Amino acid sequence: RYFRKNFLFFNLVEKLKLWPSRAGILHGVKSIEVNGKIASITTHCGETFTVWDSRTSRAARWLRNKWCAASCSRCKIPQWKIEKYSATMMTQKWGSSL
Repeated sequence: RYFRKNFLFFNLVEKLKLWPSRAGILHGVKSIEVNGKIASITTHCGETFTVWDSRTSRAARWLRNKWCAASCSRCKIPQWKIEKYSATMMTQKWGSSL
């Protein structure tokens, strides 16, 4: 799968249903509620937090560059989803614009 590299960040999170934590752990996204430039994200392990829409944020860079080390044991992300995410290419000039 191919996605544009610098497209809207919330659309990318909605499509992938994954969120990287600051510790380098990949969490599964249960729901995302977008209100303008702010979104409320709820993970499968029960955490809820508010994020800003930024293409250059830490989370956006970590998702695009696949810098996450492991997946959350409480979220129980299926292996097929991790394999599909690792095979996804994010390029500047080619791919779906979500």
